[in-house]
Amino acid sequence: MAIVGPTASGKSALALELADELGAEIVSVDSMQVYRGMNIGTAKPSAADQARVAHHLIDVVEPDEHFTVAETQLLGRAAIAAATGPVIIAGGTGLAMRAIVDPLEFPGRDARVRAELETLELPVLQDRLLTIDGAAGETVDLANPRRVIRALEIYAVTGLNPSRRAATAAAQAVREFEAYLPFQAVGLDPGDRLEARVVARFDAMLQAGLLDEVNGLAEQLGRTAAQAVGYKELLPVVAGDHTIEEGRRAAIAATMAVAANQRTYFRRDPRIDWLEWDDDPDARLDRARQELEI
Repeated sequence: MAIVGPTASGKSALALELADELGAEIVSVDSMQVYRGMNIGTAKPSAADQARVAHHLIDVVEPDEHFTVAETQLLGRAAIAAATGPVIIAGGTGLAMRAIVDPLEFPGRDARVRAELETLELPVLQDRLLTIDGAAGETVDLANPRRVIRALEIYAVTGLNPSRRAATAAAQAVREFEAYLPFQAVGLDPGDRLEARVVARFDAMLQAGLLDEVNGLAEQLGRTAAQAVGYKELLPVVAGDHTIEEGRRAAIAATMAVAANQRTYFRRDPRIDWLEWDDDPDARLDRARQELEI
């Protein structure tokens, strides 16, 4: 089963309670909780919570390492296969969730090819892609250099252009939300109460020592980890370039932007049953039990 929704909606707490009741394990689909040491700012489950319920995809790599969605898929599916009881997938990174339950395919990479492509201007990249696939714009955002480079890299590695990849059976199944691993899913969304929850949670993180955590990790954060919401906005604070209040406001705004994207992503998935919101965590737990027929 899966529990998803925007950040600060109470997914982790609900998953923990259900897992404790069911004797289940939790597979996290939070793209930043995989990094060791990034505890407060990612709302990582505490040591006590992890002792209470087995968690997977937590503290997998160091913050200067790169961790891909393909690795999430591999480790997440392995954890589910090895589990002896129920499994709850919980988190707000929609692509990570779908990578585990749906037949998403992740072609290999070629560092040499990518390095060469990254030296080229976007118009040149676009011309190359359109030369091998005149319809590439139907499946690739041609205004996004990262997407165009990845499409060209995949072509170099596999020989498949975007149109041919989009025509595979797996791609068709992904578009139609046909799962590789059957599951039930519920969604949590506080609606117009979300911003207040985001503000309260971030202020609690600051009180818990988030600024000190960012300061201690500043020299260790790799390219991906440094983009984590909260860390990215507080790095200029620890560098002395911004005030704490400026960093706080920026982090809250960035969190709300992430939440908007999460809502858009998850709401497209017809398999998710959205629970009627209630401020009472016990009421949310009861509604999840009913929806999941527990």
